[in-house]
Amino acid sequence: MLKLSPETRLEQRCDARAMGSVGREHKGYKPDEFVAYAFADPVIRGNEIKAPGGAVRSGGKWYRLSYVCETSPDGLDIKSFAYQLGTEVPRSEWDEHYLVPR
Repeated sequence: MLKLSPETRLEQRCDARAMGSVGREHKGYKPDEFVAYAFADPVIRGNEIKAPGGAVRSGGKWYRLSYVCETSPDGLDIKSFAYQLGTEVPRSEWDEHYLVPR
């Protein structure tokens, strides 16, 4: 993880937290993929990333997900994290938003 650029490390760490949180907090969800830029580009400022237009895949379906995440300066430890799981993304929109089938 330390070989990644600071921005990539920040995004990867927070994306992993998003998937883990959904899997733990939403019965029946087993996330296996996350796309932070599906509906809007993430915004990074220092040690914080806002991903307002992400999508998470679970059970072969995609769901909208947004998060705000702050890490330690090295990008390894999560200092704060909040997310919102949204609605299912219709299959007809997957290609347009870089969402791949399982």
